Amino acid sequence: MKLKILHLYPKEMNLYGDHGNVLTLVKRCEWRGIKTEVIAHEPGDPIPDDIDIIFGGGGQDSNQNAIEDDLRAIGPQLKTMVDAGTPTLVVCGLYQLFGEYFQTAEGEKIKGISILDLHTVAGPNRLIGNVVVSTPEYGEIVGYENHSGLTELGEGVSPFGTVIKGYGNNGKDMIEGAKYKNCIGTYLHGPVLPKNPRLADFLITKAIERQTKSRPKLERLNDTVENRAHKVATTRPQ
Repeated sequence: MKLKILHLYPKEMNLYGDHGNVLTLVKRCEWRGIKTEVIAHEPGDPIPDDIDIIFGGGGQDSNQNAIEDDLRAIGPQLKTMVDAGTPTLVVCGLYQLFGEYFQTAEGEKIKGISILDLHTVAGPNRLIGNVVVSTPEYGEIVGYENHSGLTELGEGVSPFGTVIKGYGNNGKDMIEGAKYKNCIGTYLHGPVLPKNPRLADFLITKAIERQTKSRPKLERLNDTVENRAHKVATTRPQ
């Protein structure tokens, strides 16, 4: 078995160590004897149809402008994959652009690809700090946020989780991220997967399930270091 991981715009959208999420997926597969192939997508590149996991990170507003045209071009293909259940994790900038639009502080609207029913408007202040989120499926999730975007969810998505510490989507409704089918959008950097192995294994499990048409039972890993990092993160001040 081999899982193909699509890494969207690793040069432009790799803020606060987001590339570490891909490394985590690769290593947790490797430790279980599962082969992986990471396909780095840059503007103009084709995307294979047989992708098993999609990942995209965050970037500055200028980086979002740089990928806007290409993202729109591949948007229909990505939407088909997500609608079919391809496990997907998008962080910060690409979380915003998987929605309807991101409106900058100058009033410019960067059009998204409308996979997630949400929109984002730049606020007057940055929402910065350590985050703890309670989720119904993956337990407690920890990470780090640094964004000015204020995201509002529509009816077509559910929240990723409820904020215990931090700001989340907008600092008002105590909601963090969004989920649609097997696609998760979040503001959590860090990167998020090394300190939250249960979330990483969800993406791997769903990828194998779609490929084999049966639900796998992943081999348990020794997550002592990961769980310790998670615990330490929960004690950090916001």
